[in-house]
Amino acid sequence: MADEPDWDDIFRSQPQNDRPGDTAGGRRGDSGDGESGRGDGTPLRRSTHREAPALSRREQRERERQADPVVVTPSDDEDERSRRRATREPRERRSKKGPIVLATILVLVLAGGTAGVAAAWGQVQPLIAKFTGDDEPADYAGSGNGTPVEFAIVSGQVGSDIAQNLADAGVTQSYESAYSVLLSNPSMTFQPGTYTLQQQMSAQSALDALQDSANRITNKVVIPEGTAAADVYELLATATSIPIADVQAAAADHTSFGLPAEATSLEGWLFPATYELDPGKTAHDYLQDMVTTMTEHLQSAGAQPADYQKTIVFASLIQKEAGLADDYPKVARVFQNRLDQGMLLQSDATVAYGTGNTHRVTTTDEERGDANNAYNTYVHEGLPVGPISNPGDLALNAALKPADGTWLYFVTVNLDTGETAFSTTFAEHQAAVKQWQAWMREHPEYQ
Repeated sequence: MADEPDWDDIFRSQPQNDRPGDTAGGRRGDSGDGESGRGDGTPLRRSTHREAPALSRREQRERERQADPVVVTPSDDEDERSRRRATREPRERRSKKGPIVLATILVLVLAGGTAGVAAAWGQVQPLIAKFTGDDEPADYAGSGNGTPVEFAIVSGQVGSDIAQNLADAGVTQSYESAYSVLLSNPSMTFQPGTYTLQQQMSAQSALDALQDSANRITNKVVIPEGTAAADVYELLATATSIPIADVQAAAADHTSFGLPAEATSLEGWLFPATYELDPGKTAHDYLQDMVTTMTEHLQSAGAQPADYQKTIVFASLIQKEAGLADDYPKVARVFQNRLDQGMLLQSDATVAYGTGNTHRVTTTDEERGDANNAYNTYVHEGLPVGPISNPGDLALNAALKPADGTWLYFVTVNLDTGETAFSTTFAEHQAAVKQWQAWMREHPEYQ
C-alpha cells in the first residue's frame, strides 16, 4: 500500500536500456535497440505481426470495480473528501497507462532478463498481481486432448504474439492465460520453428512444450557439394514451399548479397550444407545465409578477400572433377600446372555447364568444339568465366593448397568408386583413357 512503489518510481530506478516509446504499446518492429535473447543467441526482435488486445478482460473488470486504493493511502488527518479523491485518482491513472506498462514489462522480460529487470521483478510482480485482479483467466487443465497442432514461432515475434497465436490455434483457452504465465516467468525464451502441440492445453503446459526441443519439428534443407545454383533454388523452394519464382527473383538481385564486384550471379556462393528452416524467413534470407556461410568458410580456408571470386571459380571446377577426398589436392595441382604452362584446362564439366546441363559427366566432340560456349575450356584459355558449381571445404582448401606433383592429366576410370588415374605424360594419359572408355561401355547408364 503506502510503502509500495508506484509504477513510475520502479521504472525511473531501472537502467534506461530502451526508450519508453520503443517498448510500450505499439511495437515498432526491428528497431535494433530492443532485442530479446533466445537460447541460440539469435535476437528475438519486436514485430508488428499482431498487437495484443488493448485491455484484457481482467483489466476491463478492474476498471469497473470499486476497489481499494492501490498506490496512494491518505494520511489520518485528511478529511473524507480527500480520502475519496485519493482512492479514485490512482485507479483512473492506472486504467490509462495499464496496457502500456504491461506491454513494456513483457518486452523487457523477453529481452533476456537484463540486470535492471531482474532487480525490479520482485517489486513489479506484486503490483502486476494487484493491477490485474484476483480472478484467474480462462485456462484449460492438463496437457491437451490428443489432437495435434503444428504451431509456428516466427523470428521477430514477442510474447504477446505467441500468447495470442496459441489462443487462436485452439491450443490455450485464452490469450490472458498464456500472457499471465509469461509475465510470471521472465526467463522464458523461444526459438523460431514449428512445434507439435495439442488442442486444449493449459497455458503452462503449452509454453513448457514450446521450450522443449523434443517438440520442435526439425525441418531442414540439404545442399549437397557441387550443386549448381539452379538446383539449389529448386531444393530451397521445395523444402520451404516458397514459390520457385520468388526464389529465382531473389537470386536475380545478386548485388544485394554483398558479393565482390566481379561476381555476376550467386553461382558458387551458396555454401553446401544443411540449413534449418525458419517459417519467418524469406527466400532472400535463406540465400543470404548461404552466402554468409561461404564467406566464413573462405576466411577459414585462408583466402584473401580480393581473391574470393577467383578461389570460388577454381574450387567449383575442382568440386565437379574430383571424386575421392584424397584426389582434390591432386586435381587442383593438375589444373594449376596446366594454367602455369599455358595449356587449355579441357574440362568436360565446364563444357556441360555451358550447355545448361549440369547433371552429366560426358560431352560430345561437337560440344567440346563450340567456341560460343563461354565456359568451354577446350576452346577458351584459363579458368572458366565463372563458377560452375557451389564448392565445399575440400574444394576450397584444395584450390588454395594444391598437392605437390608434376601431373598434367587425370581421368576417373571408375565412376562408381571414384578411382582416378593421374598422369604426367600424354602417353600415360591415353592408356588411362582407354581404361575409362572400357568401363563406360560396361556402364551405359552413365552416358
